[in-house]
Amino acid sequence: MKKIREWISIKTVKSPGMIILLVIVFANIAIIGVSALIISSLTPSSSMENSGFWHSVLNTMIMYLGIGGIDTVIEDIGQADFVLVLSCVVIIIIGLVIFTYALIGYMSELISGFIKDADSNSRKLHISGHIIILNWNTRAAEIINELLLKNKKEKIVVLVENNKQDILNDINERLSDTINDINEEVTEANTDMRFFKRRHYIREHKIKNKLTIIVREGDSCSTKQLNDISIKSAKCVVILSNDNSGYEDIAGNEEKGDAHTIKTLLQVSHMTAEEDSADNQQVVAEVKDNRTLSLVETVIKQKMRKGKCNITPVAANQILGKIFSQFSIMPELNIVYSTLFSNKSASLYVQSSDEFSLSDTEFISDFLNNHLKAIPLTVIHDEDGKYYRYFLSDNEQQIDIIDIVESVHLNRDFKVSLNHNFGISNKHIIILGHNSKSISIMEGFKSFCGEWTKKDDNDDSEALNVTVIDDEANLTKQEYYKQYPFVKKAVAADIFDKELISEVIDEFIGLYINNACVIILSNDMNADKDIDSDALMYLILVQDIINKRIADDSAFDPNSIDLVVEILDPKNYDIVSNYSADNIVISNRYISKMIMQIGEKEYIYNFYDDILNYEVPNENVFIAKEMYIKKAVEFFSEMPGECTAAELIRAVYHASPDNNKSVVLGYFRSDGKMILFGGDQSKINMNLTEKDKLIVFSNH
Repeated sequence: MKKIREWISIKTVKSPGMIILLVIVFANIAIIGVSALIISSLTPSSSMENSGFWHSVLNTMIMYLGIGGIDTVIEDIGQADFVLVLSCVVIIIIGLVIFTYALIGYMSELISGFIKDADSNSRKLHISGHIIILNWNTRAAEIINELLLKNKKEKIVVLVENNKQDILNDINERLSDTINDINEEVTEANTDMRFFKRRHYIREHKIKNKLTIIVREGDSCSTKQLNDISIKSAKCVVILSNDNSGYEDIAGNEEKGDAHTIKTLLQVSHMTAEEDSADNQQVVAEVKDNRTLSLVETVIKQKMRKGKCNITPVAANQILGKIFSQFSIMPELNIVYSTLFSNKSASLYVQSSDEFSLSDTEFISDFLNNHLKAIPLTVIHDEDGKYYRYFLSDNEQQIDIIDIVESVHLNRDFKVSLNHNFGISNKHIIILGHNSKSISIMEGFKSFCGEWTKKDDNDDSEALNVTVIDDEANLTKQEYYKQYPFVKKAVAADIFDKELISEVIDEFIGLYINNACVIILSNDMNADKDIDSDALMYLILVQDIINKRIADDSAFDPNSIDLVVEILDPKNYDIVSNYSADNIVISNRYISKMIMQIGEKEYIYNFYDDILNYEVPNENVFIAKEMYIKKAVEFFSEMPGECTAAELIRAVYHASPDNNKSVVLGYFRSDGKMILFGGDQSKINMNLTEKDKLIVFSNH
């Protein structure tokens, strides 16, 4: 009955016309059924050649729909029973009245009112196990898009202040594009398969829109309206920040804060913590500045209830800044993270346990001895003494599959020789433009320098050499990045100062041709109509410089320069990719992926927080682990021979020192294709070359 009630509630809001139609159909069936019972019971069995209930149903329908037809029931009205005649007359009158234009007009008015009421925000939704999104910003559509990629049924309720129809159009367009793109890829893939096998592959991998999405207008701080969307029975509540809130520059100025997020969180945390709310509800609050984050953490201390209201803050700008700083140093991480953070292919999973006595090293070693279809990463425990084990796997079921790791699957004599003096080469970076993540990008660079700057007294080189090109007003406001010693040069240039910008970039590329990275930032403070416009203009300039170098120098290799371009709107992806920008970072998509993973797997946030922060070592001891892209020729002191992924993973782990255990998750081939070790590792054959790069999870 609960499911029926929920189905009716959803359909009443999304398809009120269907509910009206069903009511009309069932009402007519009921009237015909009752009338047939009356006629059947009153008609003498000998008075008609065809008698009985079902003939009475047919006769009733003739009278009801034909407005007459009494002779089908009474042959001689003069000899008929008065009650029978009266019943037939009443039935005819009912049919006559129902089909008169007056009643049709009344019913039309009633139906219109019902549909209007169903489409309004006053009708309560009887729904459970759904996802609620409060507020709307440029990341919201990507959150829903991530749910689509799961290819599972989900119920989503969005509560926004206004522009409901525009938001619905935005969602439908985004989902439609994703479905078309993925299904087109699936259809074009594996064309060499036999017909029936390929048809099965297409059927298995195509996606459909299995999402039920309801958008309502209202106040996210209103108790009534939150109750009307059944917030107490939701499985996850996502609170999004406003696009133009929480801006903070390098100098720490203009930090506005986001009062609306705090108000909404206070209301949501109060309601989801009540006794009649569902257990283990996840509340994910997106924040964009330190002031709001500090207030959110205060709310968590006061309001969060274990087992009821579990609140996780997602500091969007800080996270994106750290991600960008890592991409600048190791651009391939863009591809790695976009895969691991998504619901497609290999992904990150977490399992919790109240009792877990194994250390991190013991856990990984033990797991590698008994499993071939998942990769153990680490163990993290919280203040309550609960342990969380993290894995890389194609799906959660594969984590629990126990394999007999014998010589048939694994050559235990396979060994590797690691370069224990491995270090990341100094990186030279030029940044074009700015946005609200600039301070976090600089802080990410700062922590990287703290971990990787050489400590040799005879080597005073920095791990990073950064040049910034931005407009004069912003550079002045940010004090020319003076607080960061790795920023060697800051050039004040408006985006239309083509000659000056071109001269600086060309000089930069010439100086650092083999280890240079150009970062183009998209200004997230621009109006919607100008979104990504600055980034696109900078990209045109950079590509023009590269093309001129190619024309002037046949030996120049454009692939020697890493180009990382940020865009906010996924619709601009095709435009940017046409300019040969291989590393395109869709910022909003990263936060959306992270928010949805945290909503489903609360303690995955601890892992993200760990891998996105470089640490300053204490007496050369590293505790936290990060993702690294390491050149195979530098990582190994001697290149390994042919092997399987299973053999490489185990050989590297056992060969790495205890203070820096390394887990290999995959590699990049020389052609740029990424291979993640998902699925059965013993069936992934490989032969590394000196141009390949490993994806390594390690302390340093």
